[in-house]
Amino acid sequence: MAPRFQAPRGTHDILPDEIGAWRRIESATREVFERYGFREIRTPIFESTELFTRSVGTSTDIVRKEMYTLSAGGESMTLRPEATAPVVRAFVEHALYRTIAEGYPERFYYLGPMFRYERPQKGRQRQFHQLGVEVLGAPEPLADAETIEMVWSLLTSLGIEDRELRLNSIGDDDTRGRYRAALTQWLAPNLPLLCEDCRRRAEDNPLRVFDCKVEADRRLLAKAPSVLDHLSDAAAEHFAAVRSALDGYGVPYVVDPRLVRGLDYYRRTVFEVVSTGLGAQNAILGGGRYDGLVEELGGPAVPGFGFAAGMERLASLASRAGSGAPATDLLLVALGPAGFGAGIGLARRLRARGLSVATSLALRPLSAQLKRAERLRARFALFVGEGELARGRFGLKDLATGEQIDVDEDGIADAVRKA
Repeated sequence: MAPRFQAPRGTHDILPDEIGAWRRIESATREVFERYGFREIRTPIFESTELFTRSVGTSTDIVRKEMYTLSAGGESMTLRPEATAPVVRAFVEHALYRTIAEGYPERFYYLGPMFRYERPQKGRQRQFHQLGVEVLGAPEPLADAETIEMVWSLLTSLGIEDRELRLNSIGDDDTRGRYRAALTQWLAPNLPLLCEDCRRRAEDNPLRVFDCKVEADRRLLAKAPSVLDHLSDAAAEHFAAVRSALDGYGVPYVVDPRLVRGLDYYRRTVFEVVSTGLGAQNAILGGGRYDGLVEELGGPAVPGFGFAAGMERLASLASRAGSGAPATDLLLVALGPAGFGAGIGLARRLRARGLSVATSLALRPLSAQLKRAERLRARFALFVGEGELARGRFGLKDLATGEQIDVDEDGIADAVRKA
């Protein structure tokens, strides 16, 4: 029978069998990021629409056609399409910049849902989830390199080996003025050969033509002038220092002079990590430096650097790397009415000792209970019946190896943890 209601188009339910990969990502994120001195921040899922038009840029696809915007009480609010602007808004609103000292920037990380209206496809949803970081108050190239190295460490901890780091610099304002002129001159005779979106981008913000996903356009744009040939001395020095630090960390990368980011606030270093295991939507994460954004949003001249990673894509790759659903420690198998009755209290005591214990709410046949253990991916089955209660010892079966031992109640938790 077809369901009467379904999840809205472009959204998806994260079912219990999928949660293992998500929880592993969340746990690894907190462990790795906090090891590098990052602190978690949580912002509202909707903000003033102007926050995004000022920060992301009116020429971007996000602002032009992807934002979920609503009006109420004379206010225009937008479900957040990205998290950098909200984090910077909180940074300015609460004057967190007062704690910044030279060499000691503020480091934030976040996890949560974002919203963009676009055509749903594999790896791209209207409600999606991101994790990311923002480093505020660090102009040094080492901030760029260390954050990228941290990303590399996170992916390693998740077992995601199929990855490539792409790196570029889009320069500072001085660079962009010179490069925009050179690129505009090159684009002029080629515009009729490009798609409609590229022709619009060429007028609004020429650098964004490199965001095009049309393969024929990408082949043509590969012949365009390189931004790396137009870097100012300061931007070139910064990029060289980032590359030198990454070399020192042993993080491999490919310089991609066509790499830009789709948001207007980026300056200097930009990067992304891609995987061949994701098909057309192959980007795992991306980010870069956004000096000037804090000032644009009403704060002092504080430099910034950050990135965001799609959690759906990470979950897909982490699942392939062996991260399954979280297993239950043991299923309590009741052998007859006496075992069922006694099992209720036994399960409660074992849970109090930190074990995850599954039980049946009604006496079921042995075969049905063991099938349930398989469904829950339980590591152990604990057999409780009249005979076991009389002896004060229970059969504890390792469902992974088939080995069974007899243990008293005090030894159950120890045996499970040892395994």
